[in-house]
Order: sequence, then C-alpha cells, then structure tokens
Amino acid sequence: MSASFSLSGRTVVVTGAARGLGAAFATGLAEAGADLVLVDRTEPAETAAAVISLGRRCRSYVADLAETPELAPLVDTIRREAGPIHVLVNNAGVARLEQFNEITPAGWREVMAVNAEAPFFLAQRVAEHMIADGIEGRIVNISSKNGLVAEAGLAHYNASKAALELITKSLAAELGPHGITCNAVAPGMIETPIADDFDVDLAGLFEAWRARIPLRGGFGRPEDCVGAVVYLASDAGRYVTGTTLLVDGGALADQLPRLRFLPPYRSSL
Repeated sequence: MSASFSLSGRTVVVTGAARGLGAAFATGLAEAGADLVLVDRTEPAETAAAVISLGRRCRSYVADLAETPELAPLVDTIRREAGPIHVLVNNAGVARLEQFNEITPAGWREVMAVNAEAPFFLAQRVAEHMIADGIEGRIVNISSKNGLVAEAGLAHYNASKAALELITKSLAAELGPHGITCNAVAPGMIETPIADDFDVDLAGLFEAWRARIPLRGGFGRPEDCVGAVVYLASDAGRYVTGTTLLVDGGALADQLPRLRFLPPYRSSL
C-alpha cells in the first residue's frame, strides 16, 4: 500500500510555498519522495532548505500570480528548467477582511486574480505540458470551507473560492480523457498567517470558531492537510477526480454548536 502513496520520481509544483500551508505541502510531498518546484511572491528559502534536507531536488521561482499574462511563460520556464511536471498544487491565496461596501474594484480583482484566475491559467498551461509529455498528471487546488459556505466580511474571498470549486470540476471533466485528475482540498480553520493582518478582534473571532469545531483540539495545523494532498497527488487517488476533500474538523457538519448546551456525555457501557 505504501507504494501507492509514493511520489518518487515525480516533480511537483507548489504555489504559495514560502509559508503556512504551502510550506507544509512542499515538505510533506518531499517526504513522499517528490522533487519540488516552489513558487511564491517572496523567495521561499526556508521551504527550499527543508526540501533539500530531505534529499529531494528543489527549484524556486519568485512570481506575482496576480499578473495573469505572465503565468503561461512561467510554466514554460519551469517545464524547460525542471523537466516534466507531474503534479500541480495551486495553494497561493489572498484574503482581505472587508465589509461589502468597503470592497473596491481593484481589491476585488486582486483576490479573484490570485485565488481563481491564477489556479485556472496555471492548470491550463501545466495540463497542456502534461498532455504533450504523455503524463497522467494530478492537479490539486487548495480551496476553502469558504468555497462551500459564506462568511461575513469576505465576499470577494468567498466568491473566489466558490469559483475555484467549479473550476476544479470543469477541469476534471475536460482533462479526464487525458488521464489527468483535478481535485480540491478545502481546509477549515487552520493555524496559518493568512488572517494576521485582519482588522478584527481575532481572539473573539477564533473563540467563536473553536466553539463550532466538533473535533477535539479545535483549530487544525498545516500538517493536518498534507495527507489529503499527498493522497490526491499519488496513485492512491488515481480514480478520484472532480471532488473536494473538506479538512475542517467537522465544522461544517454541524448547523449549530448545540453540543455544549446538551447534558455531558454519559457512558452507556
């Protein structure tokens, strides 16, 4: 069974690889045997060092994924310098906490460009290279629970992740005949820096979210999402396409955190 999850001999591109989820994905994929190509708007030096320390090859590229016309040339450069691409993990994302009347056209476009346009156009070009190279590749889009339910103050982020959900299904339908799968992983409340700049009572917000998460331990860690990505990137997920794996500790499984209002657990043994 372990061979089914091995990524030995495969090259994986991870965007947003400098920190948070992207860094965890890169090191987890390297532990599974993959060679890595890291893309971020800042140099992902620490992530690259971690990958190399695991004995895997690694290349890094600094790019602004909001610059849509530059994405196809970026993929072409990666293919030329790093060789055939077997897996693409579209992880890079931005979030802005703004009420509906505070969102500007420029702000809307930036969020949509990074969170929805970049994954599509990167996947578009990567898939063409996969087809040309005869590779039955894997595309994994990092969506969010916000692509499935809305959250106040994040209208543009919600919309971008909802778009990514249907981009995933559309690509799965079109790339399936080429043996290429496309799936999404939707993290819930994960301890990452994405909300550090939010102008909000973070302590109160996080306390409210913790009350909504049934699974013991509350918030997840970036490492909690790695297994889902490795599974979808490997032969173990060969027959899975067009689907979303929700990694949220059960937060969206419960309409209301009613459990805290019920009597304490009593064993019936």
